[in-house]
Amino acid sequence: MDFEFSLFLNSLPALARGAMLTAELTVVSILIGTAIGTVAGVGRLSSHRVLAWSVATYVTLMRGIPLLVTLLFLYYGLPSAGIKLDAFTVGVIALSITSGAYIAEIVRAGIQSIDPGQMRAARSLGMSYAKAMRRIILPQALRRVLPPMTNEALTLLKNTALVSTIALADLLRSGLEVMTWQANTFSPFAGVALFYLALTLPLIWLNGRLERRYRIH
Repeated sequence: MDFEFSLFLNSLPALARGAMLTAELTVVSILIGTAIGTVAGVGRLSSHRVLAWSVATYVTLMRGIPLLVTLLFLYYGLPSAGIKLDAFTVGVIALSITSGAYIAEIVRAGIQSIDPGQMRAARSLGMSYAKAMRRIILPQALRRVLPPMTNEALTLLKNTALVSTIALADLLRSGLEVMTWQANTFSPFAGVALFYLALTLPLIWLNGRLERRYRIH
């Protein structure tokens, strides 16, 4: 074992900066992914076939293509098409559209779990489909989708480690750089593991709390 406590301590500032970038990447991506997923989840249930088919195609593609492939395609492929984006933007786009596909399925399942009679009742009262969805269906579905959505946020947080492949100085990349400079693997990666644990534990706690609170009996 090549653990050196002094090296472990000296690596913490660099790892902390990487952890901040990882947290920022996670927050921005989950917010955008939630917006995409909510719209896509509702669109997946649309009576308009073209819209429903388009959303289904997007969800299938993003769930079927590995996130790493999406990252590399955007980072190395877009410049050949004349589109130049920085690594952070590419990371946000890749994480958001991938997470959005999974959130779309969570939202769709949440909406379908609501008694269809409530939509019919709302429509019979003169509400439009959009108004009934916004005021009646989505607020109820939200209670049911919160636990799996926090789990998706947890997954996204861990998936941010893949952005290290496009030279983004996230937590994992910072650990790799310290490992290279110091020719020591165990010491910096003990710090990487601790930082990831510190980032994920609040989400794990929140997920458990939401599951207990909104458990359907």
